[in-house]
Amino acid sequence: MNLINRPRRLRSSQSIRDLVRETNLSAADFVKPLFVVKGENIREEISSMPDNYHLSLDQLLKEVEELIDLGIRAVILFGLPEYKDAEGSSAWQQDGIVQQAVRSLKNNFPELLVITDLCLCQYTDHGHCGILEGGKVKNDATLSRLAKIAISHAEAGADMIAPSDMMDGRVAKIRQALDQNGFTEVGIMAYSAKYHSAFYGPFRDAAHSAPAEGDRSSYQMDPANSDEALKEMKLDIEEGADIIMVKPALSYLDIIQKASLNFNLPIAAYNVSGEYAVVKAAAEKGWIDEKSVALEILISIKRAGADIIITYWADSAARWLND
Repeated sequence: MNLINRPRRLRSSQSIRDLVRETNLSAADFVKPLFVVKGENIREEISSMPDNYHLSLDQLLKEVEELIDLGIRAVILFGLPEYKDAEGSSAWQQDGIVQQAVRSLKNNFPELLVITDLCLCQYTDHGHCGILEGGKVKNDATLSRLAKIAISHAEAGADMIAPSDMMDGRVAKIRQALDQNGFTEVGIMAYSAKYHSAFYGPFRDAAHSAPAEGDRSSYQMDPANSDEALKEMKLDIEEGADIIMVKPALSYLDIIQKASLNFNLPIAAYNVSGEYAVVKAAAEKGWIDEKSVALEILISIKRAGADIIITYWADSAARWLND
C-alpha cells in the first residue's frame, strides 16, 4: 500500500500553522531609523519615504514614546546639520544635532537602546563619507575624524556606534578611541557588508547626503561579490565589532545567510529606503497590499539569518503584528 505523505496536515488551520512556524517576527526585532533636525515643532514628512519624517527634538520625543508603546526598544539616529564643510566638522560638535538628540533621548527614555549612525556624508559639503583630496577619499585621514565623532556620541550617552563609512580599519580605530576614553561599554554595530547599491536614493534625499560629484564605488562593495563580504565581516569582528550588518537586506539575503552560518555574532540587516519606497509606491497604486508584502519581506530577512532588522516599517510592522 502506497501512503501519501501529507505535509498539508500541518497547514490545515491557523492554530497549527502558528504552532509549527519556524520563523517569528516581533517588535523586539526592529530598529527604527530616525532623522533629526534643529528647530521646534518640526515633523516634516519625507516625500520619497512616506510615513517617515524629519523631526525636531520635541517631536523626536513624541515619536519615540509611540515606538516604545509599540514594543520597539531601539532606534538609530541620523542627523541633518545646520552647516557643512570639507571636513564635516559639525559631525563631532558637542552641540551637534545627533549629540543633542542622544542626550534628550537618554534623559527621557533611559532604557531605550540609542544607536548612532557614524559617517561624514551628511556633514561634508562634497557629500562623500570621508576626507576628499584630489577627487579621492583618503582612507587613513578619515579615521581620526571618525574616532572624534564616536567619542562625541559616546559622551552624549549613545549605547552603540554604527560606522557606515566603509573605510578600512575604522572599527579598530573607533574601538581604540572609545576604550582609551573610558567608553568600554559602548558597542559597535559595524556596517560590515555595505554594498554600492542603487537602493539608497530615498535615504540620500532624506539625509541630504548625495555626493556632489562621483560615486562611492571605491569604498562601498561591488554588488557582484559575496566572498568579499565574508572578508569584510571577519575583519570587522577581529577589530572589535559587537554586531555586524548587511546593507541592503532584500537583494542580499544570500549574504545575510552566509553571515549567520559563518559568524557567531548577532547579524543586523538594513531594510533600506529603496526597498521601502518601491513597496509604498506600488501600494499607493493599488497594485499590491503593503501590509502583506512588507511582512513577507521582513520575515524573509529574519529567515535568512538576521537577528536585528533596521527598517522604516518598524512602527507599522509592530502595529500589524500586535493586531
